Amino acid sequence: MTVNDRDIELRWEQFRRWGPYGLLLVGTVMSAATAGELMPGHAERWAAGALVVTTVVLQESFDRARARAAKAGRPLTPSPLGTAFFVVRWALGLALIWLNPFFGFVGATGFFDVAELVKGRRAQEFGVFITAVSVSLAQGGGLPLRGLAHAVVLAGLITANTALYLVIGHISEKEEERARERAATIAALERTNAALTRALDENRALHDQLLVQAREAGVADERRRLAAEIHDTIAQGLTGIIAQLQVVAGTPDPELARTHLTRAADLARHSLGEARRSVHNLAPIALAGDGLPTALEKTVAEWGERTGVRAGLTVTGTAEQLHDEVSATLLRIAQEALSNAARHAAPSRVGVTLSYMGDEVVLDIRDDGCGFDPAALPGRTRTGGFGLDGMRARAERIAGSLAVETEPGAGTALSARVPLVRHEHAR
Repeated sequence: MTVNDRDIELRWEQFRRWGPYGLLLVGTVMSAATAGELMPGHAERWAAGALVVTTVVLQESFDRARARAAKAGRPLTPSPLGTAFFVVRWALGLALIWLNPFFGFVGATGFFDVAELVKGRRAQEFGVFITAVSVSLAQGGGLPLRGLAHAVVLAGLITANTALYLVIGHISEKEEERARERAATIAALERTNAALTRALDENRALHDQLLVQAREAGVADERRRLAAEIHDTIAQGLTGIIAQLQVVAGTPDPELARTHLTRAADLARHSLGEARRSVHNLAPIALAGDGLPTALEKTVAEWGERTGVRAGLTVTGTAEQLHDEVSATLLRIAQEALSNAARHAAPSRVGVTLSYMGDEVVLDIRDDGCGFDPAALPGRTRTGGFGLDGMRARAERIAGSLAVETEPGAGTALSARVPLVRHEHAR
């Protein structure tokens, strides 16, 4: 119940408590002012006074009994006792109206508390009718009847008063019903809002958890990539250098020693380049000042110069400034794919294609190398180690995918598809 509803209910309680006394007071004052004309006899005045006192005592006694019952949790209304009180009070009011029509204010009290006192809809309608009779008698000049015209007027007043109150009562009942429905709707909305708030809180907590997991997955992925780089390049290079130096240490031929020293120096320079490239790949510095197409073009050109393999980049569609994570992911996939091609495929030509396709970006790397049988890959690669699984994990981390088409002797085609998420400043 809202503050306004509580305020209205409090005022109604106050009117039910003090309204009957107020109406009785108004009727008494008006009747006393007209007693000389409407109640000329002393007996009538004494009778009116006695009926007024009796009505006050009856009302006060019932109000106190109702208050005690309500405090004890046993309400008296609507009940047979409330109905009996309503009828007795109506009879007293009718007697007062007989003595003086201005006591009709007392008779009107029944309109305001019939629903509270009388039990049963039919009984309430009858209570409205007899109250309308009392009010109509007061409006029509009281009793006794003074001919047929007077009776017709009273009948019309009774009909009009009864119909008017029933219509007003029906409207009030509908308003109360709508108020209850509104209250129920508001309560349901409050429950829904509370549920939505809880869901938002849970979503925020889940989002924070996913961010933590994504960061942890990124760290693990970088560790796997670095482990693969060290194992496949730097460690192998150092092994080769050691082998060359061992030959130098064990041969007395200066020319042969010089040849192996040259090879060891070449391996050292190559390993240094691989170490620098691995560190470079920790953060895509190539993207710091350039967009993805420019960074890819430089990467492909440098890789081609280093390996001696003919390589080129093709960009299709309208290039857009991508989110940093999307650009970094595609660049690292390209670097990993080119590195794998150089180590394992022995290609003579590699083609890289970057395609902007509306709501997604596609990176294709194709080579004419030796290809491979995916089912024959080492278990470490198939189960989430280095190489293809690392590239696939990168793509899936940003809701993308990686597809590979290859077979022995037929080259390899790798395709990474990721959502086109624009850079925040490009929106």
